[in-house]
Amino acid sequence: MAATMHAFANGAELARNLADKVAASLSAAIDTRGAATLAVSGGSTPKLFFQELSARDLDWSKVTVTLVDERFVPADNPRSNHLLVADNLLQNKAKAANLLPLYQAAGSVEDAAKLATRETASIGNPFDVAILGMGGDGHTASFFPDGSNLKVALDPMTPRGIITMEADGAGEPRLTFTFSSLQDAKLLVLHIEGESKKDVLTKAESAGDEAEMPIRAILRRAASPVEIYWAP
Repeated sequence: MAATMHAFANGAELARNLADKVAASLSAAIDTRGAATLAVSGGSTPKLFFQELSARDLDWSKVTVTLVDERFVPADNPRSNHLLVADNLLQNKAKAANLLPLYQAAGSVEDAAKLATRETASIGNPFDVAILGMGGDGHTASFFPDGSNLKVALDPMTPRGIITMEADGAGEPRLTFTFSSLQDAKLLVLHIEGESKKDVLTKAESAGDEAEMPIRAILRRAASPVEIYWAP
C-alpha cells in the first residue's frame, strides 16, 4: 500500500494541519455512527499536536482515546504515555473524551496485557484514527528490532489486542497493540519530525528485512493507506 507524504515547514504547522485532519475524521465517525475511536503514540513528538487537537470543536464526549503502546508503569509515572496524553490531549474541549489505558495494575506485564485486551475490546474495530510514531532504529509502537515478541506482534494472523514486548532499548517492559489491531485504521498516520527521522524513513522504504526495521511492516503491509506527516 503506497504511503502519502505531507511535508510541513515546521512542527507547529504540522501540528495544526494534523489536528485539522484528525478532528475532521473523528467528527465524520461521530456523524456516521455516533462514536469515534482514536489511538495515539507516546514520546515527545506528539505533544504540540495533542495540544492543538485538544482545542478542536467536536463532540469529545463521544470519542474514546487509547494508546498504541505503553510502558509497564503506573499512570502517574513520568515515563507513562498515559500521563503524556492526560496532560496534553485530555485538556480544553477534549477533557470530555474517554481514555482507555493500556497499563493495568497486575502482578506481571503478561497479566496486564490480558486485562488490557479485555478492557479495550469494547472499542471495536477498526480504529477511526491511529497515529504512529517512529524511533531512530525504525521501531514503531513497541515493535522493536530486537523485541522479544516481534514476530508475533507483526504476524497479521495474531489476533487483535495487546501483547507484551521487551527489548534492550525499551527500558521497562511494554504493552503494545498488535499489527493486526493497527494496520486497517480508517485514518492511519505516521507522525515523524526531524531530518534524521526522514533519513530513517527513506532507508525503511528501501528493500530490507522487517525485523531489522519494523516500521517496514506498516509501510508495506498496512491494509489502509499510510499518511506520513513530516516536518524538519
